[in-house]
Amino acid sequence: MSTISVVIPCLDDADFLAACLDALARQTRPADEVVVVDNGSTDASVEVARAAGARVVDQPVRGIWPATAAGFDAASGDVLARLDADSVPAPDWLECVEQRMSRRDHPTVVTGTGVFYGQTAPRRWIARYVYLGGYFTVIGALLGHPPIFGSNYAIRSDAWLVLRDVVHRDRADLHDDLDLAWWLRPGMTVVYDRSLVVGVSARPFDSFAELRRRVRMAFHTLGVEWRAWPPFERRADRRIDVDLVSPAMLAEATDPDGDGERPLPA
Repeated sequence: MSTISVVIPCLDDADFLAACLDALARQTRPADEVVVVDNGSTDASVEVARAAGARVVDQPVRGIWPATAAGFDAASGDVLARLDADSVPAPDWLECVEQRMSRRDHPTVVTGTGVFYGQTAPRRWIARYVYLGGYFTVIGALLGHPPIFGSNYAIRSDAWLVLRDVVHRDRADLHDDLDLAWWLRPGMTVVYDRSLVVGVSARPFDSFAELRRRVRMAFHTLGVEWRAWPPFERRADRRIDVDLVSPAMLAEATDPDGDGERPLPA
């Protein structure tokens, strides 16, 4: 493993960002670079980022996908680790990213889960087991491999160079993690690692209206992806180019000592 850049899109999230950057400062494996993408903040987000030593990139085009893409473009690391401003990574988060990316199967993307904080216990339960659990189950079945959780993942920079002109990076109306996962090229793989955990704010579940908005956006994203590259056609296309999967990856897939977190080629 060489260098890791952490990319954090941010819009008026100074307090959450401060906690996120503090958690990054306590990593057992420090980030080589932290890139905060300011998406037009009017609060102290930029000042908080600079005070913590982060590099600030401006992206005036509003939206999580445009901001994320701008951060990935600007980052210099061999691996691009992604957090939201309200993510609070565990102390060994980057260490886990580095270890998993360094294994012999060399996954394209490593993703993990989230433990929600804030709000009430019932809302946290709904967030984790209904919303996030449903996402991993339903979208994983459509993709044929684990989906990507936008608040907690890392992608190789060379893969981003391929995908940056394929994904819908300028569309604020799509879930960026689902769009990225959908357009992975044949031979690119995703690993779900249970040890990769971040705290995630439960604020999207403040109200039923906000939850409904997110669900509607998910269905809208699915509609866009489905029309452009239907899931069965997608899986067939990825199987056709299975020769792009490295021998090391195939060895990992048949490893009797596997932990159940290996990537699926198709």
